Amino acid sequence: MSTLDQLAERLAAFATVKRDELLSRHTTFGVGGPADLWVTVESPDALAGVAHEATAAGESLFILGSGSNILVADAGIRGVVVDNRARQESTVDEGIFRIGTGASFAGYARKMCRQGWAGLTWAVGIPGTLGGAVVYNAGAYGGCLADVLRSVRLVDNTTGHDRWVDASELGLVYRGSVFTRGALAGQTILEAELALAPGDAAALLEEAAGYDTRRLSAQPRGRNAGSMFKNPPEQPAWKLIDAVGLRGARRGDAAVSEKHSNFFVNHGQARAEDVAWLVGEAERRVFDQFGIRLEREVSFVGDWG
Repeated sequence: MSTLDQLAERLAAFATVKRDELLSRHTTFGVGGPADLWVTVESPDALAGVAHEATAAGESLFILGSGSNILVADAGIRGVVVDNRARQESTVDEGIFRIGTGASFAGYARKMCRQGWAGLTWAVGIPGTLGGAVVYNAGAYGGCLADVLRSVRLVDNTTGHDRWVDASELGLVYRGSVFTRGALAGQTILEAELALAPGDAAALLEEAAGYDTRRLSAQPRGRNAGSMFKNPPEQPAWKLIDAVGLRGARRGDAAVSEKHSNFFVNHGQARAEDVAWLVGEAERRVFDQFGIRLEREVSFVGDWG
């Protein structure tokens, strides 16, 4: 029995396990090869157990969440890929809420609006899970998760020990944190606590509807991973990509969106290598013409060879 087979047997105590699951089925881009082990967890404790077992076995670990904001290589991802469905919710105190990191961030934000809790209206259109929102300090329309995040529960993947960490220790900045900078490598986010304020449900839902309208009017529909690049200080990334003539550019079924050129889209059976080519071309042209280095917001993950 191979090492992966042995690990699969141990992980079955915590989760549902599959071999060679195509990740294109689980990403918003609709792109990506197979995962060696595809593991679905339903609770924070199960997530902790899987992270510890995978690390003890010497296998790489990737938490997929909802599959947004990433581009998975055509060769897929080696090791263990976790489908995080840890969505448990509880109320810690008045206005203090605890949520599993597998919860839909947009769905939770809309739910809080309906219940009359303010602080997350800006997030009703953001794809992805709460865990991903913590890692990237998700934000939109002048708001960001750092405004309401109180603390997170982390597990040390090596020891299996968990602890709560105050949000002030997470180095939350524009589209980044200690996690994106590698400072807490080997630790997995299990749960988060948010501090929200009482508000008027009708007013919050009206505000959220306004954000929905703005997003739908500006951003393309269909399969994409969200904004490809962070906005440089000089000017928005889409303007730079427009200026170098890449709006609507295609390679295979991968394309730069005609509607918003900071979105790269899958028109059918796009390959990751074709998306990556377009991304590289945008980076090259913008630097050559303007001397500005575009910084990716979408993470390139997996076996890129």
